[in-house]
Amino acid sequence: MDIATLIGLIGSFVVVVSAIVFGGSAGMFVNVPSILIVLVGSTFVVLMQYPLAKFLSAGKIAAKAFMFRSVPLDTLIDEIYSLADDARKGGLLSLEGREVSHPFLSKGIQMLVDGHDGTVIRTQLSRDMNQSYYRHNSSAKVFKSFGDVGPAMGMIGTLIGLVQMLSNMSDPKSIGPAMAVALLTTLYGAALANMVCLPIQTKLNVRADEELICQKLILDALLAIQSGQNPRILDGALKTYIAESKRIERG
Repeated sequence: MDIATLIGLIGSFVVVVSAIVFGGSAGMFVNVPSILIVLVGSTFVVLMQYPLAKFLSAGKIAAKAFMFRSVPLDTLIDEIYSLADDARKGGLLSLEGREVSHPFLSKGIQMLVDGHDGTVIRTQLSRDMNQSYYRHNSSAKVFKSFGDVGPAMGMIGTLIGLVQMLSNMSDPKSIGPAMAVALLTTLYGAALANMVCLPIQTKLNVRADEELICQKLILDALLAIQSGQNPRILDGALKTYIAESKRIERG
C-alpha cells in the first residue's frame, strides 16, 4: 500500500468537503445533471480516444498508484550480491530454484540457469523492460486524458447552464437551478482533473520510472553474473544506482 497516495487523495477531499460543510449547506453542491455531464460525459469522450482494451486495462494498472510493493534498491543490491557470490562459488546452476524478491530478476536467473548467453538475455529482458514501461505510460495517458477532458466537460456544462439561464430570464425560479448547473459542472470538472486523474497519472509515471531503473539494475547485474564478474566489483558498480549517502561498503 502506497500510504502517500492514499493520504493525498483522502486529505484533498477532506479539505474541500470541510470547506463546503463549514461554508453552508452541503446539499447545494450536489447536482445530478452536473455529475452526468462531467463524470459520464468525460468517460465517453475518453473512451473515444482509446481502444476498449487499453481503456479498461488502465483501471487495472492504476492500482499501482495505491497498491505497489517496491523493492528498495539497496536491498535488491544486497540480494544480487548474494546471488553473484553463490554463482561464483558453485556455478550458475547453483541458482536454480532460488527465491528472489523481484519477478524480473527471477526470470533473468532462470535464463542464466538455462544457459542462455549474454546477447539473448539482454535482447529478451530489454524487450520485456521496454514493453512494461510502454504499458504503464500508456495507462497514465488515459488518466491524463481524463484530466484534460474533465475541465472541458465542466465548461460545456457551464455553457449549458448559462444558455438555460439566459433563455428563461423572465422566470426567476429557473435562474437558480441553471446557475447551479453552470457553476457546479466547472467545480466537478476541476476536482476530477486536479484531485484524482492528474495525480494518478503523475504517480503512474513515477512508478514506471522506478520500475525501469530497477529493471536496468537487474539487467546489468545478470549480465555481470553471466560473465563471471567478481561480486565485489559488481556490488560497487550497482551502487551507482543509489544515492551516495545510502552506499554502505561491505566488510
